[in-house]
Amino acid sequence: MPMQATTTAPLFAAELTPHRSLTPRGLRIVIALVVALAALPGLIFFSLGAWPVVGFMGLDVIAIAFALHTAMRGEKRRQQLTLWSDRLELVATDIKGTVAKSQFNPKTVRLVIDRDFNERTTALKLRTSKGETEIGAFLTQDDKSSLAKAFGTALRKARG
Repeated sequence: MPMQATTTAPLFAAELTPHRSLTPRGLRIVIALVVALAALPGLIFFSLGAWPVVGFMGLDVIAIAFALHTAMRGEKRRQQLTLWSDRLELVATDIKGTVAKSQFNPKTVRLVIDRDFNERTTALKLRTSKGETEIGAFLTQDDKSSLAKAFGTALRKARG
């Protein structure tokens, strides 16, 4: 008699991603505005014979574009947190797109919440006997607090 796989819904599932207010289209618009705003004084300086200034303004535009592109690379970063009654799975993707999977026993893992002097959540960690793993490092304080409440409740449910 063949065994049938049982599928159970997770007690908790969340995909954690950093907040990005600038879309790729918005990035192109911002860079175009920087180019346009640098071109006007650049043309004035060029017409006055101060042509080296144009090169430095071009370097400014390149530096701003590079900084914005570097900041946008962070949007590849994400963590998937899934909790079942018998296991906790953390799938982390870094900026380069490298995926790392970790599994924990929900009965032995502890959710550690670090707070500042104003009692705002500053860090969330999964602690086991082997060490700690930070979750949601890129989240805002409010998002970390919300995640701590929801995940903490689900983790207590998995233990009971």
